[in-house]
Amino acid sequence: MSVPASSVNTSGLKAAEIRNYTMNFGPQHPAAHGVLRLILEMDGEVVQRADPHVGLLHRATEKLAESKPFNQSIGYMDRLDYVSMMCNEHAYVRAIETLMGIEAPERAQYIRTMYDEITRILNHLMWIGSNALDLGAMAVFLYAFREREELMDCYEAVSGARMHAAYYRPGGVYRDLPDRMPKYKESPWRKGQKLKRFNEWREGSLLDYLERFTQDFPARVDEYETLLTENRIWKQRTVGIGVVSPEQALAWGMTGAMIRGSGIAWDLRKKQPYAKYAEMDFDIPVGVNGDCYDRYLVRVAEMRQSNRIIQQCVKWLKANPGPVMVDNFKVAPPPREGMKDDMEALIHHFKLFSEGYCVPAGETYSAVEAPKGEFGCYLVSDGANKPFRVKLRAPGFAHLSSMDAIVKGHMLADVVAMIGTYDLVFGEVDR
Repeated sequence: MSVPASSVNTSGLKAAEIRNYTMNFGPQHPAAHGVLRLILEMDGEVVQRADPHVGLLHRATEKLAESKPFNQSIGYMDRLDYVSMMCNEHAYVRAIETLMGIEAPERAQYIRTMYDEITRILNHLMWIGSNALDLGAMAVFLYAFREREELMDCYEAVSGARMHAAYYRPGGVYRDLPDRMPKYKESPWRKGQKLKRFNEWREGSLLDYLERFTQDFPARVDEYETLLTENRIWKQRTVGIGVVSPEQALAWGMTGAMIRGSGIAWDLRKKQPYAKYAEMDFDIPVGVNGDCYDRYLVRVAEMRQSNRIIQQCVKWLKANPGPVMVDNFKVAPPPREGMKDDMEALIHHFKLFSEGYCVPAGETYSAVEAPKGEFGCYLVSDGANKPFRVKLRAPGFAHLSSMDAIVKGHMLADVVAMIGTYDLVFGEVDR
């Protein structure tokens, strides 16, 4: 028998008897950015405790890398953070190069620098689109993917793949930049003047294409800012939300936009330069308040700075041809032309890609400033052709650890904003 609500006496209930309730946020949730399971203890709409459960995407990447020759694990790095592919490759490849005592040619270093920044823009475009979508703004997602597709063509042009490129190799890169960009063919969607417009940038080389892109891109970033920066709804959802103090950022081991948004100008490209970053002219954007809005502004500014770096790399690469792989057949395959007539070269080619090469015994930690923060690779070799130990430092894992401390006292909708501003990808978090 139901009891009318008016007849229930609640005046005698003690505060301790009014219990909070627990809810699952994910693992299947559109704003979880992967298979994140958050167990939230709620007092109404207010978060009292947040307990992140990870490991639902665990693929044993580190153990798999220990069971394969060094050169066969580059593709695993792409799949860790499938939005920041080449930056992950860079850390792993640099670790191998450090143990072997080799250095990529200068042209390869410039190509790596350029593609690291292309990757940074790709990551931030995905971030700004998905984060805006999480908070209710749909148009930005469509705009961001327009530019993203143009840069994915650059991935495809050098590696043949639009995402998992495996383009960086110990000792350099897979091949030099192409002299000709692929063109769109006529289709029901692109024909006549429309086809001509889509192929306008593709008349020359990859570097010509990127030159046109970098001239056009600042105006595109202005469009994103027109939609978001002074948008009152966007500011209501991000200003003062998820404030991370400089002390908290350091204590939690935050890197990337998370620590720079709190006002600390820490960037490995400046503090511990690698590749050709020491030759580049760029600034480190920092925030003031350490909230979601500041981290948004930092990432937007980073896209503009990445555009500057790409322009400088394009200018140098146009003026300076040269080799893109070390002249060392221990790590580099023989030229394809030579394999047609030389059986020894052909055998070496097969042995290189099937058995790999032995790396001198030792250990090293190599880190790069990936788009999400410091991505590092701790590598131990015992002198064999496989790593003895691979340990990867994923920025998202460190950031997610702070979830409980940062969202406590916020509303449920603010948890969505915080997950977005962490820029999580669970390939690297779960590994």
